Amino acid sequence: MSGGADHMRDEAAREARTAADEVYAAILARAPEHDIDPTLERVRQVCELLGDPQHAYKVVHLTGTNGKTSTSRMVERLVREHGLRTGRFTSPHLTRVTERIAIDGQPISDERFVEVWQDVAPYVHLVDQRSAERGEPRLSFFEVFTVMAFAAFADAPVDVAIVEVGMGGRWDSTNVADGDVAVITPIAMDHERYLGDTLVEIASEKSGIVKDGATLVLAAQTEDVEGVVLAAAAERGARVIREDVEIAVVERSVAVGGQLLTLRGTGGTYTDIFLPLHGEFQAHNALLALTATEALVAGGGALQPGIVEAAFADVDSPGRLEIVRTSPTVIVDGAHNPAGVEAMVASLDEAFAFQRVVGVVGVMADKDPEGILSILEPVLDEIVVTAAGNTRAMAPDELGEVAVDVFGEDRVHVVERLDEAVDLAAGLAERDVERGAAVLVTGSILLVAEARILLGRG
Repeated sequence: MSGGADHMRDEAAREARTAADEVYAAILARAPEHDIDPTLERVRQVCELLGDPQHAYKVVHLTGTNGKTSTSRMVERLVREHGLRTGRFTSPHLTRVTERIAIDGQPISDERFVEVWQDVAPYVHLVDQRSAERGEPRLSFFEVFTVMAFAAFADAPVDVAIVEVGMGGRWDSTNVADGDVAVITPIAMDHERYLGDTLVEIASEKSGIVKDGATLVLAAQTEDVEGVVLAAAAERGARVIREDVEIAVVERSVAVGGQLLTLRGTGGTYTDIFLPLHGEFQAHNALLALTATEALVAGGGALQPGIVEAAFADVDSPGRLEIVRTSPTVIVDGAHNPAGVEAMVASLDEAFAFQRVVGVVGVMADKDPEGILSILEPVLDEIVVTAAGNTRAMAPDELGEVAVDVFGEDRVHVVERLDEAVDLAAGLAERDVERGAAVLVTGSILLVAEARILLGRG
């Protein structure tokens, strides 16, 4: 009897997965998330038809160039430790698209994913039709997902939604929500085609998430960037909490499996916080998350130390300096712009003592391959160039030419398929040393996603 029940459950799960994959494929056929049309109007119209679900809960809204997803995961875990129901909207996903919409820390089920689409689809199609009549595009992939996330959170219902922008801020579809707390992580050059050619222009776009009377938690920035953001915050009457002014990472030390932190928030100083993530940048992400949670839950006052310790000890950040295999050690990291790669390289040296590291690297065609490879060159003994299975990926041969200019011909290998690239890199890593060898897969979140699935982490 139990075998029959198990079979029925397995069959139902397969059917649900197939239905979810079909919905995902249909949404994917829309304009891709990296191809934005700068308007909030379509998402705003759908949300109005749905009864404005984005106003049914408190919102922590996050933007910046690097660190958004890790910080979002930390905020969510801290808020949930206070007994509040949470929704988390992040992108991109690493294994299944349902990861983008999480309730109480867990991706929504395939069945729920399909149900949410069925709930919002009539309204999406209505707004699509109205747009077509005006000669305008229909909702994009990311716009549809934003609507689905807001609707899923309202239906749960959640107390707090932690929402990461897709790109920029001002015109990002998530900006139809009014963030009670806005978090801006470090701003660097990225997505110049859409956000601007200077840090000041990019900062202006990202500061667009700060709403009237909100609290802004601001990571350390360059002077020009900080000036732009502070001006935007003042215009909206927002309270600003700045890293290295009101808040700070007071102390950090490397520990087995992560690091020990002392963090000064607005409510006081929290000592002996174990964070099971590697890298100095994660300590700064933790500070932003702590401060955002203080503002949201305690009005800027202190959180209970036991809650803070328990939440941080349970944080994870897949695809960020994540060990996915041993013998040799294979580490994946989704750094995909020079600023992210710099932070990753510094953390790799601090957290691990490898004698030899071979890189498996692929980048998207719209990124800065020379900048990324130049930062990787001092830490990689050899590099295997490949590509993610995505139309945006730079062709391995093309990236290989850039790599030869940076590394020299003898250290560069070009392999089309990721599985073969990882195998080659593993052999190269272990060729001269028996211990202390590693393979680093990096350069693209999409490449890391594929590597995690290939190596059994998907």
